[in-house]
Amino acid sequence: MYKKYSKKSGLPIDNCVYRVYTVYIRYVQSDEIQQSEEHLMEIYISNSSPKPIYEQITDQIKAAIISGALREGDPLPSIRFLAKELRISVITTKRAYEDLEQAGFINTVPGKGCFVAPQNPALHHEEALKAVEAHLQKAVEAAELGCVSRGEVFETLTLLYEGD
Repeated sequence: MYKKYSKKSGLPIDNCVYRVYTVYIRYVQSDEIQQSEEHLMEIYISNSSPKPIYEQITDQIKAAIISGALREGDPLPSIRFLAKELRISVITTKRAYEDLEQAGFINTVPGKGCFVAPQNPALHHEEALKAVEAHLQKAVEAAELGCVSRGEVFETLTLLYEGD
């Protein structure tokens, strides 16, 4: 079954109801002049999604880091605060943060919190390429099964890539 995905949120467009939470991250940087900076992070959670909630959180934070919405050194909300704001278990947010740290997206500083880690764009590109290859392999298998020609597959891919 073909699913359409929203370009804005990256979520599937279906008849499911999503809970949308906006989490504000505020921190003060101590320099000669005190500056207060606020980060906005929207988290979309779907109870009807086949993905577990921790994975939905992980994927969205990864996407924000890769897109540049969250930059190196930016703080993330504390595990407890995020759990409270999303109305989910602390264990769920802890699992999401552990996965992000293991994947190298965030660093945890004891007593200070979690921060966006320095990123390697080449590594992110390689991961994206690997995911594209996996999806295209499934598309090739479906095309072979349905006797869809290579030209039709290329034409469909071109249309999808152009957004028509």
